[in-house]
Amino acid sequence: MRKLLNTLYVTTPDAYLRLDGENVVLIAGDDVLGRLPLHNINSVVCFSFMGVSPALMNACAEKGISLCFLSPSGRFLARMVGPVHGNVLLREAQMILASNPTRAVEAASYFLSAKIYNSRWVLERSLRDHRIRMDEMTMNAAISQQKVCLNMLEGANDIGTLMGVEGVAAKAYFSVFDQMILRNEDCFHFENRSRRPPTDRINALLSLTYTLLTNEICGALESVGLDPYVGYLHQKRPGRCSLALDVLEELRAPIADRFVLSQVNLGTIVPEDFDIKENGAVYLTDDARRRYLAAWQKKKQETITHPFLKEKIPWGLVPYVQSVLFARWLRGDIDAYPPFFWK
Repeated sequence: MRKLLNTLYVTTPDAYLRLDGENVVLIAGDDVLGRLPLHNINSVVCFSFMGVSPALMNACAEKGISLCFLSPSGRFLARMVGPVHGNVLLREAQMILASNPTRAVEAASYFLSAKIYNSRWVLERSLRDHRIRMDEMTMNAAISQQKVCLNMLEGANDIGTLMGVEGVAAKAYFSVFDQMILRNEDCFHFENRSRRPPTDRINALLSLTYTLLTNEICGALESVGLDPYVGYLHQKRPGRCSLALDVLEELRAPIADRFVLSQVNLGTIVPEDFDIKENGAVYLTDDARRRYLAAWQKKKQETITHPFLKEKIPWGLVPYVQSVLFARWLRGDIDAYPPFFWK
């Protein structure tokens, strides 16, 4: 099992990263804000427009450390990785499967079945734990819709049909998402998903968390030799990491959505932690984002029993395990890809 290493998050907007020996050094103006040995990290996520030095980029590429650049508000800008070390035969199998409509639908169905299953369990668990504070009728209706959509997947024979089922399931899920917000409900009111930019506090947290998780999935896929840009549910498009977005569908509800809800319901994130721009866009403040990222790192260290392996692993290793399992399926080592079914 691969050791879970750390991700370095740089949240100071005017910070610049450079190399000093075997260390990454964080600089703002003439001040050195910190340094960290490169061997202690496996990825760097930078919320800054200042960037990094060419020497540090070279060192990261050589050591397999990914660099992800986000705007100060959390919008994805770019991602840099070093040379690909994957097996060319594995990537060839990935491409062949993508070009076969029947097999592509099979792969897409795996990801989508896990998304709907996990969404249903998030709703059922919330209703079980907080029944007195929820509208039981509407929650049960949304849960029933997830079950119906799961059954509908069995008869789907093309990507368009699958996406239609996904749309119905997502609409039902997000129609009751607001009921799972149990603290500061007025300020954290949620109606529907809004992106680019997020227009309320919950959407701001969801978008940021999905970006963080997608970046980690990309790294996990690349680490086992897969191409993050060749997907099945999400079709190929220049600049879009389609396979990473496929795997993200499995993990949205149990990892990202539950994390967002926990931060709000526990009061870790409060209404005052957001900036509201003139165009209506809503983003975390710098201080709140630092606290949020620290909590995200802590969440990744918590352990679960993987539903397929039956072994205890940190949450942060789930993307890596799923990447390994998908690669094994592509190589024919296992008969079917085991999606991440959370309970």
